[in-house]
Amino acid sequence: MIPASRPVVERAGPADRAFLAMETDDEPVQFGVLLSLGRARGLDLARVRQLIAERIPAVPRLRRRLTRAPWGCGGPIWVDDSGFDVRRHVRAAVCASPGDRQALLDTALSLVSTPLPRNAPLWSAVFVTGLAGGEAALVIVLNHVLADGIGGLAVLGHLVDEGPAALEEPFPRSSPGRGALARDAFANRLRAVRRAGPAWRALRASTSAGGGLHPPRAAPCSLVAPTGPRCRLAVVRADLAPLRAAAHRNGASVNDAVLVSVAGALRRVLLARGEAVDTFAITVPVSGRAAEDGSALGNEVSPLLVGVPATGDVARRLERVAAEVRVGKAAATGPPPIALLGPLFRPLAAVGGYRWYMNHQHRMHTLVSHVRGPGGPVTFGGTPIRSAVPISVGGGGNLTVVFEVLSYAGTLTISVLADPGRWPDLGVLVDGLGAELDLVCREGR
Repeated sequence: MIPASRPVVERAGPADRAFLAMETDDEPVQFGVLLSLGRARGLDLARVRQLIAERIPAVPRLRRRLTRAPWGCGGPIWVDDSGFDVRRHVRAAVCASPGDRQALLDTALSLVSTPLPRNAPLWSAVFVTGLAGGEAALVIVLNHVLADGIGGLAVLGHLVDEGPAALEEPFPRSSPGRGALARDAFANRLRAVRRAGPAWRALRASTSAGGGLHPPRAAPCSLVAPTGPRCRLAVVRADLAPLRAAAHRNGASVNDAVLVSVAGALRRVLLARGEAVDTFAITVPVSGRAAEDGSALGNEVSPLLVGVPATGDVARRLERVAAEVRVGKAAATGPPPIALLGPLFRPLAAVGGYRWYMNHQHRMHTLVSHVRGPGGPVTFGGTPIRSAVPISVGGGGNLTVVFEVLSYAGTLTISVLADPGRWPDLGVLVDGLGAELDLVCREGR
């Protein structure tokens, strides 16, 4: 064991604490990724544990737990878990019968939905066997207090083969004492006072990007309705290159093309239900940073509310969405509203205020979260990762369906997470989304 170094104060950020306050005992705010490994010869639980244990030092927070500071000493801090044991975090599971594609999705969703214990580092990795054809998979799960989507991708980048080398540093570090915490808390309060003016301007900008305090009411429809405790996961895949080409021809991004496709697919479903909505209010999380490494995680994501047309010429729709996103994105790249309003948001969320709001909101129809993954294939333990499926749970409120998007090795994967009670026609949505993606590729010219 390397000797401990001088104590360092590492606090959870305001947005991290806000995500922590959103959680309930039975509904965590967590996300993860399902990595399909094929037959994965040479991989078993022992080997998976060995590989991850060797790579964990590259992401110091994977060996740290979040703990409360003494009264008067500021917010919670990350401290090294002196009893860290990789066996507690890396385990095996058998896929639900019959071990096919949908059974694997169901198993992965269950793993991401299971609350991680708060008295240990907030992550897990599950090696899934029992798949058809003797295949295997790996499900990585992170609590949102640990990282946002970009940070989570950085964590994954350190765990796969040929990731960045770990920096040698002492473990475990000594925990800071009460005096150091009190001094740090006082310095943070002084900085907060000095930044009050800029923080107020940033709050106005980020709130405006999210639709403002009194946004127009989203068109009433069955997309916004009370949801139950269960969730269903389906996946739509598309070739990334033609979608990117079609978007770029019209001055748009891949994310803009996804928004247009989602809106078109939702309209198809609603028309089949006897409802008609021409423009959908979709919230898009926007990162406040371009990239992040595994040693500095946390959350820097703000919501951007976009009106996405579902009718008319595809090229015109792409141009309109791209223009709206460009205008709103600059305002949404500042500190998140939940961070700037932390002292007010956290206590309200802790007593159920956030959940109540999300269960009754009418500013958006759905949420589409998009993260860009590796452009080429990567491996784990020498086994190629065939596909990567993003999964996120918690805080959906009355949104009956949400979308998680991840690009990997030339494929765009869209995870559709829906309340099965509200979406008996989930297959119609999946087919419609595939058709709309094809339409954008063909006609977005």
